[in-house]
Amino acid sequence: MHREKKIKAIVLAGGSGKRMETSTAKQYLEIHGKPMLYYSLAAFQESLVDEVVLVTAAGEEEYCQTEIVERYQLTKVTQIVSGGVERYHSVAAGLSIVGECDYLLIHDAARPCLSNEVICRAIDGAIYHGACTVGVKVVDTISQVDKTNRIVDIPARNILWSVQTPQCFRYVDIREAYRKMQALEPHMSIEERDKITDDVRIVRQFLDIDVYMIEGEYENLKVTTPADLKVAEIALMRYTRN
Repeated sequence: MHREKKIKAIVLAGGSGKRMETSTAKQYLEIHGKPMLYYSLAAFQESLVDEVVLVTAAGEEEYCQTEIVERYQLTKVTQIVSGGVERYHSVAAGLSIVGECDYLLIHDAARPCLSNEVICRAIDGAIYHGACTVGVKVVDTISQVDKTNRIVDIPARNILWSVQTPQCFRYVDIREAYRKMQALEPHMSIEERDKITDDVRIVRQFLDIDVYMIEGEYENLKVTTPADLKVAEIALMRYTRN
C-alpha cells in the first residue's frame, strides 16, 4: 500500500539548544562520532519515505549539504532551506518547497533515536486516519497547577500521552492548515501564537479535523539537556547505522 503513495518528510534542525550548555547548536553535537542531525536523516534514508526536506538555521545550508548530506550519502535529502523564528515558521518554509505528495511527515531533529518502526507506524496511522502523531503513555503522575504553583487538578494517567514526532498528515490537509494559519497570524495575540507548539495543534485549530495518537517509543526522546544527550547515546548504540 505504501508504494502506491508519495511520501515525503520535513526534518526541522534550526534550534539553538541553549539548555545544552554549549556554544554548538545541539543538532550538530556528536553522538558516536556523528552529528545528532545525521541520525534522523539516516532513519528516513532507510525508510519508505521518498524525499526529505531539511530545514536549518539561516546560514547553515551549505554546511549541512557538504558535511552531513553529501558526507553520509543521504540521497533522499533533496532540498535544504532556512527556517524562521518559531517552529511553525520553519515548517512553513519546508512546506513552501516540499512539493506535492500524498502524505507528509514532520520530525524534529532533536529526536535522534527515531526508528524505522516508528516511521512506519506514523505512515500507517496517517493512511488509516488522515492525521496522526506518535507519542507514549505518561508514566508519571501529572499535576495541573495555577500561577502560584498550587495544584488544582491531577488528571488520570490513562488519558495522558506525551506527544513526540514524527507527526504525519495528508499533504493537502497540512498545507491548507498552514495556509489558514499564516493568513490569520498577523492578527493573533502573543498568547495565541505561544500556544502553537506543534503541527497537531495547527491542524486541529485551523481545520478542525481529528488527529489520532499512534504508539511511539520511549527511546524517541527529545534531546534538550546534557542528561538527555547521554540517554540518546545509550539508545543509539542498538542501531546498526552508528
